[in-house]
Amino acid sequence: NGPGEAREADLGIAGGNGEGLLIKKGEIIRKVPESGLLDALMEELKKNI
Repeated sequence: NGPGEAREADLGIAGGNGEGLLIKKGEIIRKVPESGLLDALMEELKKNI
């Protein structure tokens, strides 16, 4: 997703240029290397289940 779409979700990601953003309810909560984006997303999902 792009940053605009991700900000509309309860939990979203946006990536590009080798970096990714983890966005929760419209707020950027983490900036991670693109290669670690899936792991960061899964970690955050597990916290909120």
